[in-house]
Amino acid sequence: MEENAGELNNLETAWSLIRQVRDHDWRRQSRGCWVYPGGELEVTRGGDWHAHGPMEREAGRLLDCLLPLVVDDRPWVIGQLGQSLDGRIATHTGASYYISGLEARVHLHRLRALADAVLIGAGTAATDRPQLTVRHAPGNSPARVVLDPRGRVPHEGPLFETAPAGSATPPTLLLVGRGVSPAGALPAHVQTLPLDTDDDTGQMCPQQVVTRLAEAGYRRVLVEGGGVTVSRFLEAGLLDRLHLLVAPMVIGSGRPGLSLPPIDTLDQALRPRVRRFTCGEDTLFDVDLRA
Repeated sequence: MEENAGELNNLETAWSLIRQVRDHDWRRQSRGCWVYPGGELEVTRGGDWHAHGPMEREAGRLLDCLLPLVVDDRPWVIGQLGQSLDGRIATHTGASYYISGLEARVHLHRLRALADAVLIGAGTAATDRPQLTVRHAPGNSPARVVLDPRGRVPHEGPLFETAPAGSATPPTLLLVGRGVSPAGALPAHVQTLPLDTDDDTGQMCPQQVVTRLAEAGYRRVLVEGGGVTVSRFLEAGLLDRLHLLVAPMVIGSGRPGLSLPPIDTLDQALRPRVRRFTCGEDTLFDVDLRA
C-alpha cells in the first residue's frame, strides 16, 4: 500500500475513486485501474492500492480507511458509534447533537453512501428523528431500516416524509413483530416487514434481521445506532467492522455506547485488530472484527 506525496489530488477526488471502486465487478476481476487528475489508481481485491502519480497523504489515508469496504462483492455489516472519551453517546436526557465534529459526520455520511441499508433501533428513531440520508458527501442515500418489534415508533418525521420535488425519496423499511399492524396508512416509500420476536425479550434475532435484509437485496448494512442496537449485533458476532468515532470531550454520565454481558477475566475480552485515523478533532478507531 503506497501513499505518494503530491499536490494534484484531494479528498473529494479520493472519495470519487472509492465510489467507482465500489461499482467494480469484483466477482469477475481481481484488480482494477481508475484514472484521476495527474495519475492512475490501481486497486487489488483485499484493499491494497498503488497510486501511479501524485497523491496527497490525507487522500491516501481516506483510501486506506474505506477501500477495504468496497474491494469485493462480499456482504458486510458495519457498526458505527460516535462517543465521548468516557464512552457516552448522549447525556442522560438524550442530547447527542453533536458529540462528533463535522469531519466525523462527513465520515458517517460516506459510510451511508457505501451501504445498501442503514439500520437503527426504535429508540433512536423515536428520540432523534433522523433523516439517515447522505448530505455531507456526494453519493446516493441507502434504504432506511428501523427495528420496531412493538410498533412504537410514531409514523411521522423525516423517515416518513417524501423528499422535495426533484429529489429521490429513499425507501423506509419498518421491521415489526408478527401481529403488529401500522396505525393508519403509510406513505408509498414506507413498507413493513414482519419478523419473529423472542418470547421472553420481545426482541428480534439480529441474524434473522441480516438474513431477511439480504433476501430483500440489502447486502451491505450499516448499523448506525443506538448503542443498544449496535451492542446486540456485536454480541451476536454479526459485525464485520466497527467504526468508533471518539470525540475529545468528557460527558461524565448518560447513555453508554457499547454494553455487553459481563466477563470475569481479561482473557475473555475481545482483542480485535484496530487501525486509527484522524477525523478533524475526533479519532476514528476502525475495528476489524473478522480478523
